[in-house]
Amino acid sequence: MFEYSNEKAIEYIFGFSHSGKPVKDLSRIKKLMAAIGDPQDRLRFVHIAGTNGKGSTARMFDGVFVRAGLKTGLFTSPFIIEYADRIQVNDRNIDREALARLAGKVHEAVSQFPEDTGFSQFEITQAIAFLYFEEQGCDIVVLETGLGGLLDCTNIITTPLLTVITKVDLDHTAILGDTVAQIAAQKAGIIKRGVPCVLSAGNTEEVRAVVADKASEMDSSFVIPDNDKLSVQNSGLDGTDFTYKNKNYHASMAGIHQTDNALSVIEGCEILRGELGLSDEDIREGIADAVLPGRTEILSREPLVMLDGGHNPDGVRALAKVIAGKRPCHAVIGMCRDKNLHEALSVLIPHVDSFITVDGFSDRAENASELAELINALGGKAVPAENSLLTVIENMKQQDSDGLTLVCGSLYLVSAVHEIYKNKN
Repeated sequence: MFEYSNEKAIEYIFGFSHSGKPVKDLSRIKKLMAAIGDPQDRLRFVHIAGTNGKGSTARMFDGVFVRAGLKTGLFTSPFIIEYADRIQVNDRNIDREALARLAGKVHEAVSQFPEDTGFSQFEITQAIAFLYFEEQGCDIVVLETGLGGLLDCTNIITTPLLTVITKVDLDHTAILGDTVAQIAAQKAGIIKRGVPCVLSAGNTEEVRAVVADKASEMDSSFVIPDNDKLSVQNSGLDGTDFTYKNKNYHASMAGIHQTDNALSVIEGCEILRGELGLSDEDIREGIADAVLPGRTEILSREPLVMLDGGHNPDGVRALAKVIAGKRPCHAVIGMCRDKNLHEALSVLIPHVDSFITVDGFSDRAENASELAELINALGGKAVPAENSLLTVIENMKQQDSDGLTLVCGSLYLVSAVHEIYKNKN
């Protein structure tokens, strides 16, 4: 078997492209999984797709299951702080030895395929994750799709206990479709025959119709949380207190939109309550425990600095609701060029007094000068950064100590900021 150090394992994984060769079916990932023994067939899953809210929803399910004493695997995308945080068991990243060893095992399997097979970095990571979850004896795995659903490589699984679809909106239109209905059809592709499905209450009637039709076709029981039974007591930077079906909850992640994610988790856990032995306290405390780096994350309170990775129009709309009225607000922003920059910025600009644009955090990052020009053309006030990212943030914190410093635009930027602050401290 190929033997790796942790550094060589990461180098091997990153040697694959983000997307690999285009796929028209799941045959490529099926062959890879078969070559490593199909570990996914011996695991149980909660499978989550959607445009926004997947990560937060996954963290809440993970929190509930860990609270209930279940050995819980968590597979998310992309990584936020370091590569290993994509693969966790009971909230601990895969350790360096296991990552190196299992990367070697996957490399051995991949070496049996023609060189032009075109595996993606995500497929290689998934193979490592499934081997690790089986090796660890996980009782349940919370599995987040990478892109779409129907043709996403996570959709190779055949044993989900539950599928969950979060908020659906326009994103990755070149791959998933030009309309919300087309994208919803891709997300609904994770629904399995006879397996219950929960759809976020935050979706439009158009999305509801598409997912309901697919659920009916697959004989899947279909649940949408009932917003008429939701009452929000208060919502701020420290989270949201709310009542649902006469039970009290607290979502620690900021933003009223987190109630949509929490309600999906509550309804999903009701479905799984008997099979997984979940209690009311498990559900309540698990949701309260859930936090996610880069989702309206408070880096500092005095002065107030917030970090958010919302990168598409709907994600930015959720962020805008959190920061509304918190003036003055000055933002450090970096975005990827393959996103809907025009619409996302149009949502954010009315809430921000000034922007400093940055790049260099990803090979897909929009040029800082061009991003500043776009912001100015849309009516905002922006200049490209002249200093390092850390210096820009520190200078902006001092610009108005009574206001909000916002760092936003991309999850890759979130990762870069965490790396900077880790090295600083």
